[in-house]
Amino acid sequence: MGLFRDDFYSTRTSRGGGRKGWGKQALEVRTAIILVAIALVFGSLLTVFVIHGFSKPAVSMAVPGAGSESSEQSPYDNRVVAAGDKVRPAVVSVLTTRKEGNVLSGMSMGSGVIFRKESDRALIVTNNHVVEGGSTYEVVLADGTRRDAKVLGKDIYSDLAVLQVDPAGINAVAEFGDSESLKSGEWAIAIGNPLGLSFSHTTTFGIISSPHMTIPVNLGTDGDVEWEMDVIQTDASINEGNSGGALVDLNGKVIGINSMKISETGVEGIGFAIPINDAKPILEALVKDQTIKRPKMGISSEDLQTFTSGLEILKLPDGVKSGIIVMDVADPAKEAGLLTRDVIYALDGHNVGSTMELRKYLFSQKKIGDKLDVSFYREGKKKTVTLTLGELDS
Repeated sequence: MGLFRDDFYSTRTSRGGGRKGWGKQALEVRTAIILVAIALVFGSLLTVFVIHGFSKPAVSMAVPGAGSESSEQSPYDNRVVAAGDKVRPAVVSVLTTRKEGNVLSGMSMGSGVIFRKESDRALIVTNNHVVEGGSTYEVVLADGTRRDAKVLGKDIYSDLAVLQVDPAGINAVAEFGDSESLKSGEWAIAIGNPLGLSFSHTTTFGIISSPHMTIPVNLGTDGDVEWEMDVIQTDASINEGNSGGALVDLNGKVIGINSMKISETGVEGIGFAIPINDAKPILEALVKDQTIKRPKMGISSEDLQTFTSGLEILKLPDGVKSGIIVMDVADPAKEAGLLTRDVIYALDGHNVGSTMELRKYLFSQKKIGDKLDVSFYREGKKKTVTLTLGELDS
């Protein structure tokens, strides 16, 4: 691109041999250039002084909620400060300790938000990945007080978890807002504890880039996409340690639980939060049952399209390019007659082409105890069985 060519801007030294050939004439030319430059600078400064000294600005910056006032006097600034002040006391640090036997194997830190106070406990929402694999947990309150915490329940699919702590002395409880009413371009505030306790209660400010975004998620360590999450995209800075913190609107209400960001070279300002309307029923279920009750078929599977060879053993008809290969089978699928090497292509007559699509259909459309029609290929022939869904282990 032209602007970055060497003939436009270069830091390379001249090939002309430094000052060789410079004499009196050259010195006079240089002196003249310097005098002209000084005159130009002085003239520019004088022009600026005249304009600003005797003229009023024609345009003032405007921000949402500012009316006709300038940004320096806008009540909008006070709304940002007030919203942060309202939620910040309810944001905590979550310290997770991991042990193998009696040996410390690791520690990590995330954030959390106090969302309920009861007579015998205070409840804190955070991310599942903040507490996953932990042995003991500690919460650091806004005033620096440390308390032991217990995981009440957690869920890998929603990436949410609930902690409980002693409620004594806790007065701040965050108020949930309405994430369904969000629009692109609205302002948002992220509050959390990135990069350790030294940056506790860091507040960042940005916009809602997209109120509804679907992103692929890897639930394990194999790198395969196994789930999709519906999230809020924001450019309010979210860094390591912000996970589990609050995404807040200008009314000081929590509209999302900060969860992740894209951390690749050249990528800035793409962070994600779990919409609070999606989180509410998950949190209630975790408080009530300590788990999320979801239906299961009883199979382990691989996606047909991930294989590039060896598929002839399945004897699939020509043109079948997607489906779900049954790799292992247990009840209730086993009881219904499903076998390894069966290739599932539909549930209740709805086409499914991947394990992720299968899970999303089960979790969103079916309940434990429901009947499920499973259509599949076996030895090249179409078959259908009906099974009764069991309960997925948490």
